[in-house]
Amino acid sequence: MEFRPCIDIHNGSVKQIVGGSLRDINDEAVENYVAAQSAAFFARLYQEYQIRNGHIILLNPATSVHYKETKEQALAALRAYPGGMQAGGGMTPENAREFLDAGASHVIVTSYVFKDGQIQFDKLRKLVQKIGKQRLVLDLSVRRRDDRYLIVTDRWQKYTQVELTEQTLDELSGYCDEFLVHAVDVEGRAGGIEQQVAGLLGSWGKIPVTYAGGVHSFDDLRILKRLGRDRVHVTVGSSLDLFGGMMKFEEVLRVCQQECEDEETG
Repeated sequence: MEFRPCIDIHNGSVKQIVGGSLRDINDEAVENYVAAQSAAFFARLYQEYQIRNGHIILLNPATSVHYKETKEQALAALRAYPGGMQAGGGMTPENAREFLDAGASHVIVTSYVFKDGQIQFDKLRKLVQKIGKQRLVLDLSVRRRDDRYLIVTDRWQKYTQVELTEQTLDELSGYCDEFLVHAVDVEGRAGGIEQQVAGLLGSWGKIPVTYAGGVHSFDDLRILKRLGRDRVHVTVGSSLDLFGGMMKFEEVLRVCQQECEDEETG
């Protein structure tokens, strides 16, 4: 299990927010933490520790009055750590190249490939043709409704009719290099992981998957490691001491690395 860092940018600042609280109207969100440092600062920190494949997420839509400053922060972070981070938030075939050229290893996409609640495979194929499967991460962030985990889009505000299942993962894995899965209902709440989601991802395990949402203790890391069968990677946001939480950054790295080594040598 690898630690995959995150840099979430909202209204031009690096933040940790309560995931389900995002609203495009007035660019509102419930904030857990607002960093004094820039996105580039965190990118350089992750580079110093040689941590790769984290994600930079632009949380403002392109129509927002804050989008320009949010985008500038994201591009600066990508340039600070070329090839080390992925970029997501409003990605399309028209703008993906700008972020890749700025240094993103991959672009992360959800909303572009969904319309009327369904996967638009023609748009997905167009995106793959434009940037290549090896540069694409699909964000299959989910929220629970009627005992199903449904993929949500548009900064987690709109439900689709597509359920997160092994069949869905099989169907989409042919178009991307990795998956990123936010468990939105627990994102930013530091109240524990969505164990059902983690178990599903671990039992599937055919291409790299990063899980984000609810990690608030080292026990959560161990649970995720077990349910994810050591092949689901992890993001820690609000609970990380870098963002005002109680989990020490270097200890998170040590625990992830040490436990992997223990199992490999055991």
